[in-house]
Amino acid sequence: MLTTLVMTIIGPDRSGLVQLVAARVADHGGNWLESRMCHLGGQFAGILRVEVPAEQAETLVRALRGLESSGLRVILHTETGAPVAAAGRSATLELVGQDRPGILRAVAAVLAAHGLNVEELTSERVSTPMGGGTLFQARIRISVSPAVNLAAARADLEKIATDLMVDLKLNPAAGG
Repeated sequence: MLTTLVMTIIGPDRSGLVQLVAARVADHGGNWLESRMCHLGGQFAGILRVEVPAEQAETLVRALRGLESSGLRVILHTETGAPVAAAGRSATLELVGQDRPGILRAVAAVLAAHGLNVEELTSERVSTPMGGGTLFQARIRISVSPAVNLAAARADLEKIATDLMVDLKLNPAAGG
C-alpha cells in the first residue's frame, strides 16, 4: 500500500536543495511523481507530490521535517483517497499589460464568478524592450466544467481588460 504526500518547500536559495529533498524521498523508498519549483525573490520555493510505501511514510515525514535545520521549511499534507480528476475541459488565459496592483485580483474574481478553477498560474514582471516601464505577464490554465458558459466568461474578461489596460486571450484547449 502506498501513501501519497503533497508538500511545499521554501528556503533561502542555494545549490543542493532539490538534492536534499530527493535523497530523503528515495532513501525511504519513495517515488517523486510531480513538482513545480523555482527561484523567487532570493528564496527557493516548490510544491511536489510523492508516493511512499505506507510503512515508510512517518519516517519520511520526520526526515523531511528535519530539513528545517538546513534552512528548508517543509509543509506536508497526506493525500487521502484517489486523486480527483478535473471534470470538463481545459482552457488557457494569457494576460499582458502595464504592471499595476490588482490585475490578478480582478481576473481571479471573474474566473471565480464563472466557476472556473485555476489549475496552474505562472506570472512575472518584465522590463519593456525600450525602457518604457514594467509589464505584468500571466498564463493561467483553468478547468472548465460542462456547466460553465465560456463565452460569458470571455465577455466579462474582455470588459475588465479594458479597465485594467491589459491584453487577455482565452484559448480553449483543442477539442474544448
